[in-house]
Amino acid sequence: MHQTLNTTLLIIGGGPGGYVTAIRAGQLGIPTILVEGQSLGGTCLNIGCIPSKALIHVAEQFHQTRQHSQHSALGISVAAPTLDIGKSVEWKDGIVDRLTTGVAALLKKNKVQVIQGWAKVIDGKTVEVGDTRIQCEHLVLATGSTSVNLPILPIGGPIISSTEALTPKSVPKRLVVVGGGYIGLELGIAYRKLGADVSVVEAQERILPAYDAELTQPVHDELKKLGVRLYLKHSVQGCDSSSNTLQVLEPGARR
Repeated sequence: MHQTLNTTLLIIGGGPGGYVTAIRAGQLGIPTILVEGQSLGGTCLNIGCIPSKALIHVAEQFHQTRQHSQHSALGISVAAPTLDIGKSVEWKDGIVDRLTTGVAALLKKNKVQVIQGWAKVIDGKTVEVGDTRIQCEHLVLATGSTSVNLPILPIGGPIISSTEALTPKSVPKRLVVVGGGYIGLELGIAYRKLGADVSVVEAQERILPAYDAELTQPVHDELKKLGVRLYLKHSVQGCDSSSNTLQVLEPGARR
């Protein structure tokens, strides 16, 4: 063990829960250390809310431009647009970088010490990060979450999570989204507007099942308008890796 640090407050996780807590503690004059294993900002800033909204913005702009190249009631006519998805991802990454840099600056301004590395909790007052031991009076766990790797659909190759979907090297011809929740639908709509043939498979009888049906109906209508295929009350059984075909069980079918 190379060194031992002492602090009043120790926070594990530099996402919205962790860095906001750290900044406020710093403003109150509380000695604070924040430990982050990857990039400051957590899922929201790096692989969630912010990059998804950036990709959605690109998709909407491309979709609107393409509509003007076909027919526009406004009388606007342009040539058929092309998409350089590499530049789109680069622009998205630039936004993420500016925001995470801003978080780091706020932490530094409020005298929060940031340690990069993976924390190992020894007890409620002691944490190890590599060769550093940190003693604290109060410990806050703000470690966030990770994608679930389903046994029947292991992530890898053609099967990707929302993280990989936010950094595409190309727009696929066909995309099947498993799950009709808001994350799946956001990405499905974005990829449809980017030109992919998109299908959504949802085990429940409607999309966005956690929300009121009257509120989700306009989303359902918009998906139909965009040409997104919906397979409701269908359960996923697996994927045929040889043909990249998703295997689903239709309503009323026997296993």
